[in-house]
Amino acid sequence: MPPRNEPQVGLGRAIRQLRTEKGLSQEKLGHNSEIHPTWISHIESGRNNPAWGSVRRIAGALGVKVSELATLAEELERASGPSK
Repeated sequence: MPPRNEPQVGLGRAIRQLRTEKGLSQEKLGHNSEIHPTWISHIESGRNNPAWGSVRRIAGALGVKVSELATLAEELERASGPSK
């Protein structure tokens, strides 16, 4: 299990992938999920981890279930290999 404060890079990658597949800008995703676009950028880049409520809002704005987002995040994390 990663340390508690370690960024979840796979989650950020999954959000970015789904966002771009749906043709959404960070601004539009931020508006739709009621999360500031700067925070969306920080999540996607792996600089910050979102709270559970934010993950739910982002998944809803992307039109996917949280479980789908988590599965994609895990797949992307595995594909990138071990961290550090």
